[in-house]
Amino acid sequence: MTSVNIICVGKLKESYLRDACSEYAKRLSAYCKFSVVELSESRLSDNPSQKEIEAALSSEAKLMQPYLSAKGAYNIAMCIEGKQLSSPELSRTIEKISVDGFSVINFVIGSSFGIDEGVKNQCRMRLSMSKMTFPHQLARVMLSEQIYRAFAISANSKYHK
Repeated sequence: MTSVNIICVGKLKESYLRDACSEYAKRLSAYCKFSVVELSESRLSDNPSQKEIEAALSSEAKLMQPYLSAKGAYNIAMCIEGKQLSSPELSRTIEKISVDGFSVINFVIGSSFGIDEGVKNQCRMRLSMSKMTFPHQLARVMLSEQIYRAFAISANSKYHK
């Protein structure tokens, strides 16, 4: 069974967002081993310099390394410059990743300042949810739902209409 992880910076603060993620995690358990890995967010000043931001991204990147370098991992960076896919295209992408022999799929969500460029370079794919900007906490819920939808599409479930 494929393992799917959302590697993200920060914790969900709102209970309704945690509940939504938990619901999709429960649903996904029928299709894969799903988990959300919450990494510590770097603390920055109210008006951080570019140097402070780069140091924070570098620190967060170090926390991501054990997951990104795991054997059999296919890493996907969630970033604005990434490719946009429809739900059926994401479903086919996940199927192909599994068929190609990868046992772990990591979706990486950075902090509000993004993802370290070195992490992006370690990822085989850059994926964008939209040209619009979403709060990272909401993006995590949306990504969880789209992963569930992708597996439901592959299973010919009635969920995707």
